[in-house]
Amino acid sequence: MARAIRVLIVDDHPVVREGLELMLGRRPNLAVVGQAADGWEALEQARRLKPDVILMDLRLPRMDGVEATRRVREECPQARVLVLTTYDQDELVLAGLRAGAAGYLLKDSPREDIFRAIEGVHRGETVLHPSVAAQVVEHATAGPAAAAAPSPLSQREREALHCLSDGLSNREIAARLGIAESTVKTHLANLFAKLGVSDRTEAVTTAIRQGWLRLR
Repeated sequence: MARAIRVLIVDDHPVVREGLELMLGRRPNLAVVGQAADGWEALEQARRLKPDVILMDLRLPRMDGVEATRRVREECPQARVLVLTTYDQDELVLAGLRAGAAGYLLKDSPREDIFRAIEGVHRGETVLHPSVAAQVVEHATAGPAAAAAPSPLSQREREALHCLSDGLSNREIAARLGIAESTVKTHLANLFAKLGVSDRTEAVTTAIRQGWLRLR
């Protein structure tokens, strides 16, 4: 049996933390390993507990969730951060994603969506609430229209990029393209290098902005 996904819950409201722990505890493949009430505590717990996924609120005392996400990604790169908050304002959404969050959900999301999001970011996917995804695309496509620059991407890299925009995991990309998962990783590494990005969300938004990708 696969090891349970280790989850750290970060929220400044005890009732929210306890409710999330109770809810996640009913999922056999999830294990809550700790809680934190502010950004500094989140960073300390991430160092000590080495969670796989961190559920991160953004409005936190001492150190806010954006800075905590940035620090966690620098110091504990194995941990994937899933923002879980009540706020979907443009500036917070983009700041959270730029800080390295792998997903962004709102607290009113159905519990099954939260379960799937935790499992998805743990597999390396990017998971965005629909309203957040719309903002990312709008931001990426904002500004005066301009002719697309010639794409530096190979045919396989463009195919992999389209798979990223569909939210596919590496395994699913391999199945769709009929190639090995190790080859997918190579294509994505080359893709990220050519786009000058470090994660899937940024790759998609950068490609849209450059006119190299249209959402289908």
